[in-house]
Amino acid sequence: MQVPKTKIQNFTDLEAWKSGHELTVWIYSLTKNFPKEEVFGISNQLRRASVSITSNLAEGFSRNSLKEKIQFYSIAKGSTTEVENQLLISRDVGFITKDTFSSIEDVVRRTNKLISGLLKSTRARAENL
Repeated sequence: MQVPKTKIQNFTDLEAWKSGHELTVWIYSLTKNFPKEEVFGISNQLRRASVSITSNLAEGFSRNSLKEKIQFYSIAKGSTTEVENQLLISRDVGFITKDTFSSIEDVVRRTNKLISGLLKSTRARAENL
């Protein structure tokens, strides 16, 4: 039996947004334990980049033009890659353990894949116009 698709009515219905939100909440929790001298360094950068993921997904969702949607979803994808890079640095300088990195990396990669899928479907819709 096939499960009926439910219409996405709000940006919070997007699986990419849900995954990005989970990542952002995790990053806020994680960076609370970073050295105090990093408050305006990588801690702030990680938080801003993770918030950028969900913010750009939300803004893209609200746009009427597919071209604009693609632009904002692309920025969200870039922010996801930025978070991944900053987490690698955090691991390599000892701010997070390898195990913690591995766990959060799974969420980063899932988010990236979901945004890629969202971009692909939005681009396909744009090409069919």
